[in-house]
Amino acid sequence: MKTNEVNKEISYETLLVTFGEGIGRLNTMFDDPQVWGVATLKQWIDGYETTRFTEIDDRTAVITSEYNMDSVKEWLQKNTPIINMEKR
Repeated sequence: MKTNEVNKEISYETLLVTFGEGIGRLNTMFDDPQVWGVATLKQWIDGYETTRFTEIDDRTAVITSEYNMDSVKEWLQKNTPIINMEKR
């Protein structure tokens, strides 16, 4: 576990997300990088401060975030087909 400048423990939330479509297919929503500012779902999620997207297989990813998880979950639920979203 990391600590910040005043030695407080930094806590990260972790989600295991299984999508209803392949991540490669989901990437097609970012077909215009000039509009989105990114070209992939990973780049979009990683754009949230302190948040990282790690693809495990074609439909599954681990997402970690220090304090933006609520915003990430809300965006994913509105914009992607999700089979399962499990907090770890």
